[in-house]
Amino acid sequence: MRSPVGAGLLAKILRALHSVRQPMSSLTSFASKSNRRTAAPTWTALILLLSVSGMAHAFDLQQLSDQLAKPTVIHGSFIQEKHLRALPQPLISKGTFVLAKDHGLLWLLKTPLRQDYRISAQGIARRDANGWQLLPNKSAGAEQNRLFLAVLQGDSSGLQRDFELQLQGEANGWKLTLIPRSLLLKQVFTQINIDGGELVQKIELLETQGDSTVLRMQDSSASQPLSEAEQHDFAQ
Repeated sequence: MRSPVGAGLLAKILRALHSVRQPMSSLTSFASKSNRRTAAPTWTALILLLSVSGMAHAFDLQQLSDQLAKPTVIHGSFIQEKHLRALPQPLISKGTFVLAKDHGLLWLLKTPLRQDYRISAQGIARRDANGWQLLPNKSAGAEQNRLFLAVLQGDSSGLQRDFELQLQGEANGWKLTLIPRSLLLKQVFTQINIDGGELVQKIELLETQGDSTVLRMQDSSASQPLSEAEQHDFAQ
């Protein structure tokens, strides 16, 4: 059974002036016909003021990063669909997760089999009869899960190093597109799409060979602290 897959967050600010180039050109032309010396500068100043105001109110990458990094603990459930070219139906797995700031992620598979994973700064660990065992960290799968944790925690620095980022939408409904930069990631992904609101809701990974993974985060809540058992799992 593979370790949980995921992806890495966050985007260059959209060029707000692009949307006002045509209006600026038309208004400047009109103003110059009326009074070249006084009217044109007035119209230009007005358009620039409007464009700056729009930029100030746009939902940008830093705001998204701050929003996702705000909760201390998030509990929720997930459904993961793995679409393989060789299979007519996706492989579906379900489970629950716990994301804790400064600790990492507990990823607890329930079906089709039970298996617990922990993703943290130390790497990826799997629970067996003897407790948590660290897995080899020199693989594409390990890189995927590192990026996955970065996405959920709003870690913009790691994502910007590895991806070209494009952000659309507002705080309560946004879409982030990640285009790989590094050679390693280009060998695995063509694109990663992340949708969310207050929290991440959906992650879609499009792989180079035509396979894809869709991960839906459900019933996410930031209202409960870590239980004693969860604290123990992160401490081991």
